[in-house]
Amino acid sequence: MTKINDTPPAWDERTQLATFLDYTRGTALAKCEGVSPENARKALLPGSPLMTMSGVINHLRWVEYYWFQVILLGEEDLAPMTDEDPDREMRIAVDFPLTQLLEEYAEQSARYRELAAGYELDTKARGTIRNGLHVDLRWILHHLIEETARHNGHLDILRELLDGTTGP
Repeated sequence: MTKINDTPPAWDERTQLATFLDYTRGTALAKCEGVSPENARKALLPGSPLMTMSGVINHLRWVEYYWFQVILLGEEDLAPMTDEDPDREMRIAVDFPLTQLLEEYAEQSARYRELAAGYELDTKARGTIRNGLHVDLRWILHHLIEETARHNGHLDILRELLDGTTGP
């Protein structure tokens, strides 16, 4: 698997946050290297029938969309999830090749990296979170690091169960 570096090139807060978010994104991508199309769609955890490699990557993609587009920028939420099907992004992921999902996630990550660089960390989001608060960009970056790292644990488990591969 690809080796990903979590050491920032500078020690200011913004660089550290950007480095750790890129590290967790890169780890998610690396965990999917070499996964066959069939294995990408396999749900291996009996209690989690939607937990597939494809589903996790698609979920991460839409999580970033939500926090940057909907919360930070205050745009309309056009994500595939609905009140009737809140996990739809996981469900529909198996309809797309993993390579496509990975490419879209990587391209989107690059756009959001650039977007975040254009705002101060103290910038208040235009949209609100569930309790009506306007979080700032700093909070969003911390949250995305936590969310992506947590789902990397799921990718770890799935990959090891699929073919025994472990690492980064």
